[in-house]
Amino acid sequence: MSLLPLDKLPGPLPATTTLGPLRSPSRTRHALRALSLLPLLLVAAWAALDWRTVYDGAAQLASADPWWLLSAFFFMCMGWVAAACVRQGALPERLPPGLLLASQVAAGTANHVLPASIGAHAVTLRFLQRQGISLTRGTASLALYSLVKPLAKTLILLVFLVFFPGVLGLDELVPDERTMHLITGGVAIGLAVAALLLTFVRPLRRPILKFVRTALTDARILHTRPSRILALWGGAAATPLLQAGVIASVGFALGLPLTWAQVTFALLVASTAVGAVPAPGGIGPIDAALVFTMVLFGAPMSLATATIIGYRVLTIWVPLLPGMLVLSWLVQRRVL
Repeated sequence: MSLLPLDKLPGPLPATTTLGPLRSPSRTRHALRALSLLPLLLVAAWAALDWRTVYDGAAQLASADPWWLLSAFFFMCMGWVAAACVRQGALPERLPPGLLLASQVAAGTANHVLPASIGAHAVTLRFLQRQGISLTRGTASLALYSLVKPLAKTLILLVFLVFFPGVLGLDELVPDERTMHLITGGVAIGLAVAALLLTFVRPLRRPILKFVRTALTDARILHTRPSRILALWGGAAATPLLQAGVIASVGFALGLPLTWAQVTFALLVASTAVGAVPAPGGIGPIDAALVFTMVLFGAPMSLATATIIGYRVLTIWVPLLPGMLVLSWLVQRRVL
C-alpha cells in the first residue's frame, strides 16, 4: 500500500486530530502576574483595616532617637539571616544562599498574614520543593526547624536565669500550681491523641511513620556535620536575641527605663507563655504579655505600650511592602 505525498493530501488535518489542548503561554504569564499582584492587594487591605495602629506607631517613632531606630532595623534584617541559617541547618542538601535569604524575607511577610507560622512554612516548603527537595524531607526539615527553635529559646532562658537571677525580679513571673497543672494536662492530652490516631487510624500510620523515620535519619546526619550544627542551633539561639535587640532598641529610642537583659527576658517569658496561641506572627497575645512583663520590671504602662507598637510597626509594616515585592518576584521567577 503506497502512501500519498504530503503535497497530495486533500487538505489540512481537522482540528479534532490534534493531540489535545495546550496551555497558552500568554495565559500562564497572566496567571503568574495576577498571582504576583495578590500580595500587594493583601497589603492594601491590611493597611486599611489596621490603619490606626500604623498611624499611632509612626507618630511614636517620629519623635524617637533615629540612631537607636537604625540599630533596631539592623537587628530586624539580621533576623532574616538567622532564619535562613536555621533553614539551611535543617537540611543536608546545600541550598542557594541568595534565593534562600530571599525566600525567608518573603516567608517573614507571609508569617504576619497567617497564624502559627503557617505562612512562613508554606513559602519555605514551596521553595524547598522547587529546589528538588521531596515533600517528605521538606516537611521533616520544617518539623526539625519548629522543634529546635523552642529548645534553643528554652536554653537561652535558662542561661538568663543563671546569670541574671537578682536583676530580673522573678517572683511575679513564676506560674502558680493551677497553671502548671493546665500545662501538664495539655501536653498529656496531646500525646494521648497522637497515640490514639496512630493506633486506630491506619491510613495515617504509614505516612506518619515514614515522616518520623525521615526526620530522625536527617537529624542524625545533620548532627554529624559541624557546619549544619552551627547553622541550626546557632541560628535558632540568635533568633530571640535579635528579636529582643529590636525591642530594646525601639524602647531605648523612646526612653524605656529597662536594661537589655530585662527586655530580653521579658520577650523570652512572654513568647514562652503565649507562644502556642495561634495568632498571625504572634500579634496580640505576645504583645499583651510583653507589655505586662515590662510593666512588672518597672516600665511605665504608656511607654511599654508605645515600645511594642513601635516594634510592631518597624518589624511588620516597614518590611511588609519590600517583603511582598520579593514574594512577587520569586513567584514570577518560579522560585516559589
